[in-house]
Amino acid sequence: MKLTIFAIIVGSALSACSRSSPLMSQASAASPAPAATDTASSAHYFTVPADQLAHLQVSGPITRLVVDTGTRVKVGDPLLYVASADVSTAISTYRKAKNRSDLAQRILTRSRDLLAHKALSQRDLESAEADANDASTDLQAALQTLKIFGVDQTDIAEAEQQNGAIRPELVMRAPLAGTIVQKLVLPGQFIQAGTTAAFVISDTSRVWVQGHVYDKDLTSIHTGDKVEERNSSFPQTFHGTIAYIGDLIDPATRTTPVRIVTQNEASLLKKDLFVDVVIHDKTTQNVLVVPTAAILFDDENLPFVYVQVDQGKFGQRLVKLGSQHDDETQIVEGLKPGERVVSQGSVFLQFANTYQQ
Repeated sequence: MKLTIFAIIVGSALSACSRSSPLMSQASAASPAPAATDTASSAHYFTVPADQLAHLQVSGPITRLVVDTGTRVKVGDPLLYVASADVSTAISTYRKAKNRSDLAQRILTRSRDLLAHKALSQRDLESAEADANDASTDLQAALQTLKIFGVDQTDIAEAEQQNGAIRPELVMRAPLAGTIVQKLVLPGQFIQAGTTAAFVISDTSRVWVQGHVYDKDLTSIHTGDKVEERNSSFPQTFHGTIAYIGDLIDPATRTTPVRIVTQNEASLLKKDLFVDVVIHDKTTQNVLVVPTAAILFDDENLPFVYVQVDQGKFGQRLVKLGSQHDDETQIVEGLKPGERVVSQGSVFLQFANTYQQ
């Protein structure tokens, strides 16, 4: 069964990005899109120790912007850099912990060799092992702090270069793939983690199409129904799936909202674009249809068709119309299966009938 719905508006899944952190994983909707079981990326989380939560309050001025409106980004691509004293402190702490850990490991190796040659007591070896374990624990804590800040492996390797200068910059990375549709910050602007929105990223490869269905059609649609969408400006047909059916009726339009997840690889569907939609119901139903060209309207604007009752004889039959799809219209009342309906020349018959009267 095919069902047409009206007033369809295309929307896209947008994500406002204020900073990059492994604590957050954002996905596109259109998927819905994660909303209402729409397809979306899965979030990945890890636990931050209570004594390290204070390090998340990163703030500072923007030193570099590396993307602009219209730039396509992948997950993890750098968006901007922020000067942060907290990052400098974290790198410095990591370097010191790395030095202590390396030294403790060298002492432990030397102590084991001395013990093997009976030049060191067992107690001294156990003390060296404890020192090495403590130094390793401090190193892992310092490393975890850098990861919380979003410092990647390349920057960590650079931080291990003891003679290199400490670069006090924190990079903000894209939490999802898509296009930068809004840039909300400028170079030199002071931003605060968790409060300042820097960019809006939109993944337009899959969009939400918002539709409205009359109450008489609600029993005919289901989550998962396949959908075809068309716009007269584009030759191709877009395909989607119903992901959500609303629970409330709009009192102004007397319709229920539905959300359709639609593939948009060519990015032709834009926000607020209108499309015509046909829903393919999973159920099978036999309906009576006639060519749309066969339907005429009388002086009272009531629909009718001409039916051939005998050779050369035609009768005017009032009908009740149902849904329309392509060049065919459903007839709910007024016709029986097998009756011959005039599809070509019905306008001529209307003039002939008027002339004879």
